[in-house]
Amino acid sequence: MPGQSDLYLKPTGLLHGVEAQSAVKAGLAGWLAGGPAAFSLVEVIERRRAEPTRRHVRLLSYADARASSDVAIITRLERICAAPSPMAGLDLHRPLVMGIVNVTPDSFSDGSLFAERDVAIAHGRSLIVKGADILDIGGESTRPGARDVPPEEEAERVAPVIAAWRDEGVPISIDTRKSLVMHSALAAGAAIVNDVSALGYDPKSLEVVRDAEAPVVLMHAQGTPQVMQKDPRYDDVSLDIFDYLAQRIDDVVRAGIARSRIIADPGIGFGKTVEHNLTLLRELSLFHGLGVPILLGASRKAFVGSVTGEPEARMRVAGSVQAAMIGVAQGVQILRVHDVRETVQAIAIWRRVNAVDGSADLKGTH
Repeated sequence: MPGQSDLYLKPTGLLHGVEAQSAVKAGLAGWLAGGPAAFSLVEVIERRRAEPTRRHVRLLSYADARASSDVAIITRLERICAAPSPMAGLDLHRPLVMGIVNVTPDSFSDGSLFAERDVAIAHGRSLIVKGADILDIGGESTRPGARDVPPEEEAERVAPVIAAWRDEGVPISIDTRKSLVMHSALAAGAAIVNDVSALGYDPKSLEVVRDAEAPVVLMHAQGTPQVMQKDPRYDDVSLDIFDYLAQRIDDVVRAGIARSRIIADPGIGFGKTVEHNLTLLRELSLFHGLGVPILLGASRKAFVGSVTGEPEARMRVAGSVQAAMIGVAQGVQILRVHDVRETVQAIAIWRRVNAVDGSADLKGTH
């Protein structure tokens, strides 16, 4: 099982559109997490803990991998191909856009723009009009160096906004590490918990999520927001994070939360250098081996500014959309973004060009 040995499968030879459909029909490719992307090759990776370096063992065609007598390869291949179940009323067979609303005075990307309650409520509604499938609200900044917010204050920031959105027709996600905030948000109408600590910060959070039977996003972060960008290091960033997420998924399942309610997030920007983030973007397909939907949150982050030379977070729209589309091409199911309209339009063009379903899916955009 993932996280319990040193064998990994990375889908490659990615295909889209008519090419993907033809290859799958001919048995030469498999659907990546149920589609719409497919993969024709599998990179088999090993590493040994005594000297934790990656060893590319061999490259198998999809057909050869499927016919393999190696039980470990077959088990991992089945997880990579498995389509996710609907979650919070959402069909995960197309890329979903999660619109960000920060009800904070110190967000890295939008400062205090939406700290006022009425402004935050109006902003969330505008994101729905622009095409957001999910609203993700946070009352505590997790930017590098951010201060901790008392849970009562954080709950007071988010719960009234969630209550105002509960009849807007899209699921609401609460971005928090704290059980009290989770409980308040779920009571107000939130449907999803999004925890940057993978339910590891607050011991009571597992119980809150389990009892609410809510879907949960488990994210990887190296260190707390106060220290996470101080010289982050990995033996192999993709494999280390895969192992961490696999272990957290196993822990959460043992605690009584169904695997079918878990989403994994590799945590772009949380305790990673620019090169770590770029490597994770290149290797997102690896994470389908976890057997759960993948969320990508790269929007406006510092690595986009480092690569593009843009110091102002709100001016990193094009770079952020490109990062999101790299995720779409690798089968990522949920994109957490600030710039909803632009991302929805980019996905619509990608789907039409690749003949995914013949529809534009522009929703409220023009």
